[in-house]
Amino acid sequence: MDQALIILGVCLVAGFYMAWSIGANDVANAMGTSVGSHALTIGQAIAVAAVFEFLGAFLVGGQVTNTIKQEIVDPMMFAGDPIGFAGGMTAALLATAVWLQFASAKGLPVSTTHSIVGAVVGFGVVTGGWDAVKWDALSGIVLSWFISPLLGGILAFATFFIIRKYILDSKDPLLMTKKIGPYMLFVVVAATSFLFFDKSLSGLKWIYREELAFLLTISFSLILVLVTTMLLLRGKVEPIDRDANLAHVERIFAWFQIVTACFMALAHGSNDVSNAIGPVAAVVSIVKDGYMTSSAEVPLWLLGLGGVGIVVGLATYGRKVIETIGTSITEITPTRGFAAEFGASFTILVGSSFGLPLSTTQVLVGAVIGIGLARGISGLNIVVIKRIMGSWIITIPTTACVSGGLSYIWQLVR
Repeated sequence: MDQALIILGVCLVAGFYMAWSIGANDVANAMGTSVGSHALTIGQAIAVAAVFEFLGAFLVGGQVTNTIKQEIVDPMMFAGDPIGFAGGMTAALLATAVWLQFASAKGLPVSTTHSIVGAVVGFGVVTGGWDAVKWDALSGIVLSWFISPLLGGILAFATFFIIRKYILDSKDPLLMTKKIGPYMLFVVVAATSFLFFDKSLSGLKWIYREELAFLLTISFSLILVLVTTMLLLRGKVEPIDRDANLAHVERIFAWFQIVTACFMALAHGSNDVSNAIGPVAAVVSIVKDGYMTSSAEVPLWLLGLGGVGIVVGLATYGRKVIETIGTSITEITPTRGFAAEFGASFTILVGSSFGLPLSTTQVLVGAVIGIGLARGISGLNIVVIKRIMGSWIITIPTTACVSGGLSYIWQLVR
């Protein structure tokens, strides 16, 4: 059988495996706090995430994708050996998927993006030598290990401090929720929906897409928040006892969490599916055309493959990571969970605006730690936090070594 067809077949399997692993590990970013606060059961979270992750992946993930991580390895250095490059990308996919599955089995939330970057480095060194890797670009990733959780934690801490001071500790928490809640919901919905709209408009060349994404975001967020708050906050506030008042507030924030979780899943599906199918699209292009390209259009059937893979991974193997984020780091209530999602979504939006390589996983974990710190250091499970941070540190070296080893084997047997 032709060597190129063998690589294509293996790469398609590896791409689905990678998408499955993303669903098993990374989708907890969108659903972990909602499960931890009991706004959703695990079954409900899987159902909601399955719908919105797939929609994000299928409807938006097909814009022209930076399929070969040009910021890490220069693909044109492999122009003379496109099949060798295709084999290396397949090795990177397999290495990343194996690492994500291992982390998911241990309940460790790790960065999908950092995992695939490490794997690309590994195959780049083995296939093209040390000069094939843009080492300076890795400094930003290492820096993000510190920036991501710190920014997410600070914003989540500040958000929960505001909720506690002006709502939970007020004389009438329910009344204050009616006054403040809609504004807070608007910011979270706007931040997450902007990420989606900006991505979905990336193929437009005739208009400055950030302006259009901004207008769509403001309009859509206003409508959604108005409808949501009318349904949840309508009617006159009756004088009820404080415990019942607080319980009512938590129920309202539980619904807020469900709304924001849907948008986080939508944005995640539209962005991270490219980590699985982007490299596959590059290999498909190489096999079809016989030469290297710096980017490739992603066909709809490949988007479907990635979307289905994410959903299946979440449904079959995603529970442990959801439980880690939702219950193992700190106790989460709906107000605390909303504060974490607020801090995470706003941090990701700011990072994207400034081009910072922030990890969604690391931002959300930092946000959960931030709301835990709002209760005092005793409110955190330090052992779990150390395990998570240790897994972040070894992610890039691990996937680089596995990918490099697979690439070396490929070079020997081809």
